[in-house]
Amino acid sequence: MNALTYSLLSLYAQATTPATPGATPTDPAAPPPPASPSAEELAAAQAAATESAKTAAGQGEHSLNLLSLFEKLEMVEKVVMVILLIATIYTLALVIEKFVVMRGTNAKIKEFTAAFRKANSVEEAEAIVRKLPASGIKSMFDAGMNEVRKTQDLGLYTMRDARDHTMQRVASAMTIKQNENLEDIGSSMTFLASIGSNAPFIGLFGTVWGIMNSFVGIVATQSTSLVAVAPGIAGALLATAAGLVAAIPAVLTYNFAAKQISKIGGKYEDFLAEFVALVSRDMDRRGA
Repeated sequence: MNALTYSLLSLYAQATTPATPGATPTDPAAPPPPASPSAEELAAAQAAATESAKTAAGQGEHSLNLLSLFEKLEMVEKVVMVILLIATIYTLALVIEKFVVMRGTNAKIKEFTAAFRKANSVEEAEAIVRKLPASGIKSMFDAGMNEVRKTQDLGLYTMRDARDHTMQRVASAMTIKQNENLEDIGSSMTFLASIGSNAPFIGLFGTVWGIMNSFVGIVATQSTSLVAVAPGIAGALLATAAGLVAAIPAVLTYNFAAKQISKIGGKYEDFLAEFVALVSRDMDRRGA
């Protein structure tokens, strides 16, 4: 660093020293060579170089200020950003809601089936289930048990000829309640699918709009300097980033919820088959 600074100061001194007409390097009338820079000049030059290096390093470490970029956006870009922000907040809320609902539903199914399998008749099952908390699978049991009670009231429960019709009515009532429960669990799935597939395109629209405005600004200012267009382009790209932030958790949550709904639906089907089998055994025992 010192050698470079010394060379620059020497060249500067030679360039600023007026040349004497007709003088040659061997002419005694030629001016003496410039004096070596003093220690103070060397120290000042070195301090200036150090300050320039620090400034360059500070610029390289400069972090993005999202609020500053947002303030420089056009109105259309700001609307896009607000839409994506609302979608992101709602998506994050659904992430928590789906996780809690799926976990709670699986726990209730496990508790219910463990208790239900201890019963040997519909009356025992009804007495056991009555003590359990409300749940989707319990509502299926109530629907099936309601059909069993209606059949008993009609005096058809012990008749072999009415067995098939009874089984069909019980299964139909439980299937209807099963579909209602799955629909409740799968609420907002359409929203998650829409955000996951469309949010990147919404963000891309904001980016394209911002880049167009940057090009218009280049024409208006007659300047192609990167300093002039960089803020506009950076703000435009912010919309694309926001679209991805909204889409990624939406897609992950949709896949998680869809898989869990499929598993829960399978458990509901298994319970329906178990309940119908219990009713069939009970009818055989009473009809014997």
